Amino acid sequence: MSVDVVVAVPAFLDITFVGLEGLPALGEERFAGDLVRTPGGGAITAIGAARLGLSTALAAPLGDDEAGDLIGPMIEREGVQLVGRRCPRTPVTAVMPIGQERAMVTYDPGVRARAADIAALSPGAVIVGLSQLDVVPYGARAYVSVGDDDARAFAGRLPGGVSKVRGLFIEQREALVLTGAETAAEAAAMIGARVPLVVVSLGADGAVASIEGRAASVEGFDVGHSVDTTGAGDLYVAAWAWGEAVGMSVDDTLRWAALYAALSVRVPTGAGGATTLAEFVAEGARRGLPAPPQGVGAG
Repeated sequence: MSVDVVVAVPAFLDITFVGLEGLPALGEERFAGDLVRTPGGGAITAIGAARLGLSTALAAPLGDDEAGDLIGPMIEREGVQLVGRRCPRTPVTAVMPIGQERAMVTYDPGVRARAADIAALSPGAVIVGLSQLDVVPYGARAYVSVGDDDARAFAGRLPGGVSKVRGLFIEQREALVLTGAETAAEAAAMIGARVPLVVVSLGADGAVASIEGRAASVEGFDVGHSVDTTGAGDLYVAAWAWGEAVGMSVDDTLRWAALYAALSVRVPTGAGGATTLAEFVAEGARRGLPAPPQGVGAG
């Protein structure tokens, strides 16, 4: 059996407080307009990849608990295959989005995907964190998604295994922590000395990149009011995997992936913001992006 992409980044139950006007100070209480529970973390990437038409598996262990029982069926309904063992507890994140930012509190028991589970799927691509490079099987394209925890853990010292990575994707705040650089462009160049493709997201302002040592950038897309930026980076990686899987050029993939991430902020939750292929291709055409390779985008 072979799949287009396996996501090994930890999956979470995201509990999102929708409609907050501000974060409470110590001793204060604030009220949200709604509370929703959705798959988070690597599950957002997996759902995005599946909605873009890629055969997708999620190898991040879910807990044998109520949280895992809740989000497991949600993920499978998206056409994502769940592989590997269950663990005692599911990682959980409380998400508080406010405008262009969000605050999060996370519990993560630290159980990760096994190399054997991923290799058994003969994936074309694997999406992992910086601490998981050893689970990528030979011959698979490795895409690394760097979050706050990995940025702090590997600050100033990229792991040796990063040399086998195809692309690394990181947000500006984390990129500055990871590299010690003063600007996103400087951070992209520093990481680009080790990794062929590096994208540093600037949120609503687009992204800067290092492509085989060449500096590149993409402007942000105006998608209207931002409701929740959670998961935009996760969906950027999903769209990049899609672009390369369908044979799109690197520069076109940079633009299409930036659009996919931008579209996600219009609704609550990262999983909710994963646009379907047909809508995505239509949005790209409306904004003048180069058409995907022939036969792609029927959805």
